[in-house]
Amino acid sequence: MVSVKKVMIFKIKNRKGYAALCLDHLTEGNTPVQAYQRMVKAVKRNGYTLQELDPAAIRGLVRITLK
Repeated sequence: MVSVKKVMIFKIKNRKGYAALCLDHLTEGNTPVQAYQRMVKAVKRNGYTLQELDPAAIRGLVRITLK
């Protein structure tokens, strides 16, 4: 099981959505929740498991991007 601490969610600069980065996987979504849910599927394809979280907890994972 992969720790949730290894997932980094951030706002994509010059674009509309969010991105999630974990174990050399990159997923994108319109919201942080969508980006995280796509990450769960991406790591599952490689045999890992990532804990599914409620939307409030996912929003807490968003990192602020520096300009």
